[in-house]
Amino acid sequence: MVPRRNSRIIRIGNVVIGGGNPISIQSMTNTDTRDVASTLAQIRQLHELGCEIIRLAVPDPEAARALAAIRAESPIPLVADIHFDYRLALAAMESNVDAVRLNPGNLGDGLELVAAEAVRRNIPIRVGANSGSVRPALLRKFELQGMSRDEAMAEALVESALEQCRMLEQLGVTAIKAALKSSSVPVTVAAYRKFAERTDYPLHIGVTEAGTPGRGIVKSAVGIGTLLMEGIGDTLRVSLTGDPAEEVVTGRRILEACGLRSASPEIVSCPTCGRTEIDLIGLAERAEELVESIKRNGYEIHLRKIAVMGCAVNGPGEAHDADLGMAGSKNGQLVIFKLGKVIGAFEPEAGFECFKAEILKCSQKKEREQ
Repeated sequence: MVPRRNSRIIRIGNVVIGGGNPISIQSMTNTDTRDVASTLAQIRQLHELGCEIIRLAVPDPEAARALAAIRAESPIPLVADIHFDYRLALAAMESNVDAVRLNPGNLGDGLELVAAEAVRRNIPIRVGANSGSVRPALLRKFELQGMSRDEAMAEALVESALEQCRMLEQLGVTAIKAALKSSSVPVTVAAYRKFAERTDYPLHIGVTEAGTPGRGIVKSAVGIGTLLMEGIGDTLRVSLTGDPAEEVVTGRRILEACGLRSASPEIVSCPTCGRTEIDLIGLAERAEELVESIKRNGYEIHLRKIAVMGCAVNGPGEAHDADLGMAGSKNGQLVIFKLGKVIGAFEPEAGFECFKAEILKCSQKKEREQ
């Protein structure tokens, strides 16, 4: 991997962003923000899965007022999502949100008031350019220079984001985070690369409107993963048409796959083939759920790698470096092994219980955060 891009540091609540700090996972609630209880319940659920910053829609004054009660109980920082009405941005800041997401060009004369309040309260502002809202004249400008449609769109996204940043900088706002998103992976990657070369603003990365999980996870993994491996990105959101929980889990797994988060433990499993003597798919899914449930209950698992394998060829052999593993055998039994050494062969259910017991032996309750 190339070194992380050295972006300027901002703080969203207690989360430090930029300057080589850990990349934070974001999501967005899909509850009615005015429903404080439901919104808080979803925030807590997403936090347990690994969400570190949460964004909330603020469509009206009632939603803006509800932010105060949500902020008072939220375990993670809140970002208010504002469109067009500068008064909602002011009301959200009055409710003590930790950051605001807006488009400066959509706030008219109210932008000066919003900028002044953000500076006074030391509240960061996230700006963003989206391929769906790029001005046609700007896109045409780059196409007339001989660029392809995708090249022109990437340049237009950069120009739009730079314009928004300049507007805020001129009003004294320096705690700025930027996003440049497209539903096209190549356009998204190209835009972030260009913007990263020209500025030191921390970047919120993701592929917008990625779609349902089946397609959206793939597009997000390719786009976000490419940028992360190039050292670009300070926060991320996996945008899926589905449960926000899937966004958080996918974001965490992308970071793990890029070597930017510890899986604690990493779970590996082999593909199925004709040698498989057990229900490998079901067993792997069961193992993943077991590990997740132990972690959700507040335990740290002190194992580096866990393997779930279909047969002896891929079991204690190829997975000999796994701290703990289980593999099928020709007689239908489940073989449990540690670092390539078999510790026992059992009937399937008894084998899984042995596997579970070994994990619990290596688990320790986390100390409660102060």
